[in-house]
Amino acid sequence: MDFIKLAKERYSVRDYSSKEVEEEKINQILEAAKVAPTACNFQPQKIFVLKSPEAIEKIRKITKNAYNAPLVFLICVNEEESWQSPFVEGYNSGVMDGSIVCSHMMLEAKDLGLDSVWVVSFDPELTKKEFNIPENLRPVCLLPVGYASENAKPSDNHNTFKERNELVEEL
Repeated sequence: MDFIKLAKERYSVRDYSSKEVEEEKINQILEAAKVAPTACNFQPQKIFVLKSPEAIEKIRKITKNAYNAPLVFLICVNEEESWQSPFVEGYNSGVMDGSIVCSHMMLEAKDLGLDSVWVVSFDPELTKKEFNIPENLRPVCLLPVGYASENAKPSDNHNTFKERNELVEEL
């Protein structure tokens, strides 16, 4: 698929069918995560694949924003392994790296005929506790994935964009 077409067709789905996501599609999404660019290619991400009934039940108790997706990726980063800027004190690329990884996963899911929604509305500390996530990992976001239900539709402002001159300034 043409990238711009793919990017325009993708929208945040908040209502999923109960159809399970095929293992080969899960593997392709994880491959997209693996090849995503990270600062200095340090690859500080750790991705938890939540798909068992127990894991899905847990994440749905933690946040209502897992919706009814049959699969949720929990993207974490190890900030001890991510790039530390020698130019800006305290700057760590971990959250940015995790966000890039999630973007790749989200777009790969769409290319495979799946839908998703990027979620940051969840309690990271409770999530770490419930899933026994090591202390050195920082949850960055959730990516519920599945097949959109018949009722799913883009938000009303999905195709509303600022003009280029509002977003870009050439110097």
